[in-house]
Amino acid sequence: MSLVLRILIGLVIGALLGLFCPQCYAVGILGKVFVSALKAIAPVLVAVLVTASIAKAKGGLGSRFRTVITLYMFTTFMAAVVALVGSFMFPVTMRLREATVDSAPGGLDEVFTNLLTNMVSNPLYSVTSANYIGILFWAILVGVALRLKANERTIQVVDDFSEVISLVVKWVIQFAPFGIMGLVFASVSESGLEIFTDYGKLLLLLVGCMFFTALILNPLIVFIFLHRNPYPLVFQCIRESGLQAFFTRSSAANIPVNMDLCRRLGLDPNFYSVSIPLGSTINMSGAAVTITVISLAVAHTVGIEVTFLSALFLSLIATLGACGTSGVAGGSLLLVPMACSLFGISPDVSMQAVAVGFIIGVVQDSVETALNSSSDALFTATAEFHEQIKKNR
Repeated sequence: MSLVLRILIGLVIGALLGLFCPQCYAVGILGKVFVSALKAIAPVLVAVLVTASIAKAKGGLGSRFRTVITLYMFTTFMAAVVALVGSFMFPVTMRLREATVDSAPGGLDEVFTNLLTNMVSNPLYSVTSANYIGILFWAILVGVALRLKANERTIQVVDDFSEVISLVVKWVIQFAPFGIMGLVFASVSESGLEIFTDYGKLLLLLVGCMFFTALILNPLIVFIFLHRNPYPLVFQCIRESGLQAFFTRSSAANIPVNMDLCRRLGLDPNFYSVSIPLGSTINMSGAAVTITVISLAVAHTVGIEVTFLSALFLSLIATLGACGTSGVAGGSLLLVPMACSLFGISPDVSMQAVAVGFIIGVVQDSVETALNSSSDALFTATAEFHEQIKKNR
């Protein structure tokens, strides 16, 4: 039986248990254990794979990296534009209440400062704290150093170790049906239907923009690059990557899943071992949608008139801010106050909107992560296939 089918069976069983046996708390533990296992192994996997890939890399990767980074940044910006258009076509407001949540970055300067600081943080701390910017930075440096100074035997040892870690990841992924069962059980048993009645319009707008990005915008971009029907690849990425990301609600935790998908797609491991963790950091279409939609909903609520230029600048802010979003559940919401400050909205008001975001986050953040993570695999494959097309001309 395929893994996807087993996951679907686990999903149905978890939903039924959540509805009819919500006191079976032991089932929910399976979900926590599965997500924790993915989060634990992912940083080690990225560090080892990137180091090994750089150390043994051959020529021809540069153009693919340029293509995939362009795809990541462009689609994140276009997702913000989609959210912008959707918010003007279907303006929504929200009931803002006083709430206290975690502190958020005050502006783009703070976002970029955090990115640069994380880049040069202690490499061991980067691995233990799942700081992927730092992991990528140090892994690339170590990989280059190995390539320049190490002999073939040393590089082979590093490569063998990366294969061992990859095998461990495959074992962990085989337990996905049990993990998904536990995650679905927890969501169904703990979250009522109030989110659909109190904040239904806002949730519908958020999810609608994300679905448009996943099913219309992304396939159109893939078609432009590959000149063929994009939907088989799009649906495979959504089915095999987006489905698990929907329930884990963490792009970082889904890195091993995406790498396994890229391996089965026949992609170059030297390429996807870098592009996938990079995508979990800067490919944030769902986060751009969340930041844009909620910020404009706050502006509509307090009666601020948003001009075309300020709205376009908001899309750019949302794109750059989304690239600094942490790959954990709810990471994009903490950047909403930064975007709201563009319209002169006080942090007290915007933080109440963040609290609303956490209320609907059981659906919003799940769809956002599914879009972000499945796009990582989609555009990695697109960049590789695009390079193959160019070579065959």
